[in-house]
Amino acid sequence: MEDLLFDIEDGIATITLNRPDSLNAFSVKMIEDWIKALEEVRDNDDIRVLVLTGTGKAFCAGGDLKTMKNGQGFLNKDGHEEKDFASTGINRKNSLWKHVQRIPLLMEEIDKPTIAAINGDAIGAGLDMTLQCDIRIASEKARFGEGYVKVGLVPGDGGGYYLPRIVGLDRALEMLWTGKIIDSAEAADIGLVTRVVPPENLLDETYDLAGKIARGPQQAIRLMKRTVYQGLKTDLRTSLDQVSSYMGLVTEHPDYQEGLNAIIEKRKPKFK
Repeated sequence: MEDLLFDIEDGIATITLNRPDSLNAFSVKMIEDWIKALEEVRDNDDIRVLVLTGTGKAFCAGGDLKTMKNGQGFLNKDGHEEKDFASTGINRKNSLWKHVQRIPLLMEEIDKPTIAAINGDAIGAGLDMTLQCDIRIASEKARFGEGYVKVGLVPGDGGGYYLPRIVGLDRALEMLWTGKIIDSAEAADIGLVTRVVPPENLLDETYDLAGKIARGPQQAIRLMKRTVYQGLKTDLRTSLDQVSSYMGLVTEHPDYQEGLNAIIEKRKPKFK
C-alpha cells in the first residue's frame, strides 16, 4: 500500500495520506512522495486546485511516535529508522529541513488555492499541515490539537508560525502550551477551520467548492492569493501598488473580456 496517494482529475489534484493503521502518521516515504506531489502541483498549469485529505478515521497524527521514542526518527521507506534524525542535534535539525519543513516552503510557493478536507483527528504536525492550506473543511468527527508539549517538543513544521496568524496569539499559545484537544465545533468558533460538515458530506462539499474555484478565472484567482498573503507582510501603500500592477495584467487577459461578455449576455462565463 502506498503511504501517499496522488491523483489529478478535472483540474483538481488530491493528496491523500494513506497510512490508516498508523492514523496517517508520517513516514519518510510519505514525506518524500508529498514533496514530489507538491512540486507537481506548483509546476503543472493543468492543476488548478489542491485538496489534501486522509484515509481512515484520522486525518493525520503527525510524527510516528513509536519510531521517535528515545530520539529515534521516522521510519524510512525500507522500514528502518532514519539514523540521521536519531544521532545528533544538528542531524535532527537537518533532517527536519530536508524532509518535513520542505512541505510548508513548497506550499508557500503554490499560487493555486489549497483546501484541507479534514476527515478525522489532526494532531501536532497533522494539524500544522492543515494550517498551511488556504481553506479548512472539517468533519464533525474531527478533533484538533498541538500535542508537542506532551512529549517536550516544539512545533518543527510551521505550527508556531501559522497558528497565531489564524486563531490569534493568546489562543495559539494556550493550545501550544497545554496540548489540549478541541472538537470541530470549537475549532470553528475560534476560526481554526472554515466550516464543519457531516462526515458523509465532507468530500462532496470539498470537491464542490474545489470545482467552483477550478472553473473560475485562474490568473485572477492566483493573483488574489498573492495579494492576500503578501499583504499580511507589507504596508498598505506597497500592497496597493502591487495590486494595481495585477489589475493592469488581468485586464489584458481573455478571462476579463469573457467575464464582461457573460454578464452582459446573462450567461455563465467560460474561463480558460
